[in-house]
Amino acid sequence: MDYAQRRVHPSDVEAAMEAAPAYPSKYVMLNNSNSSSVRPPPQRRNIPRYHSNHHHSQGHCCLKCVCCCLCFFIVVIIVLASVLAVLYVTLNPKMPQYNVESFEVNAFTMDPDFSLYTEFVVVVKSNNPNKDIAFTYGKDSSVVVAYSDSTLCSGKLPAFHQPFQNTTMIPVVLTGKSEFGSGLQEALMDNRETGRIPLLVIVKAPISVMVKSLALRQFMVNVNCSLVVDNLAPNKRVRILSSTYTYAFEGITLQI
Repeated sequence: MDYAQRRVHPSDVEAAMEAAPAYPSKYVMLNNSNSSSVRPPPQRRNIPRYHSNHHHSQGHCCLKCVCCCLCFFIVVIIVLASVLAVLYVTLNPKMPQYNVESFEVNAFTMDPDFSLYTEFVVVVKSNNPNKDIAFTYGKDSSVVVAYSDSTLCSGKLPAFHQPFQNTTMIPVVLTGKSEFGSGLQEALMDNRETGRIPLLVIVKAPISVMVKSLALRQFMVNVNCSLVVDNLAPNKRVRILSSTYTYAFEGITLQI
């Protein structure tokens, strides 16, 4: 190819420029007269990152709920304690008192086969000192008289209602036949000769508490009475030389 063929004519350049597509300029040149023109974006601009506070807000809500629950329970406990304190001061509750008022022997027979038949009549005195609290004694009660860990006879209390500030005498008939060994018979005979026979009277009774006309729950009362009597001769007056009482109310034990 010769030089004449490689020569570019001005008309050809102008035609090529007119045929080329027009692209917008990437940048806008600013001048002093146009201050509102948009500046070109920087080449390496750092995009700000925004962290979510969702987990922090969730934990804060849980903590508020726990605090509210604790405050609620504390308020409930304070209110209940205040109500109980007011009731205790107003009612002034006192425990019922029991003691063995009298002890009678109707039968006390020893057989040659080392068996013993007994019949006692025990009068239990029940005192209710409360002004606004009454007691109702259920039918599932029991009374046992024992000597040296051996049962002599047994019976039960009658079911009855004891009103406010009341004293009731409860006669209980106790009968039984028990096997006594020679050792127990000899010990009992020795006690009869000395005039000091130790006995244990065990009373168990279900009691329902009533505050004025409102019936509350039922609980079991256990009364252990350690007696020392002078004799066990039938149809003879028996003197109670000493007595010690132990009360148990649903696991709470008191000794008098």
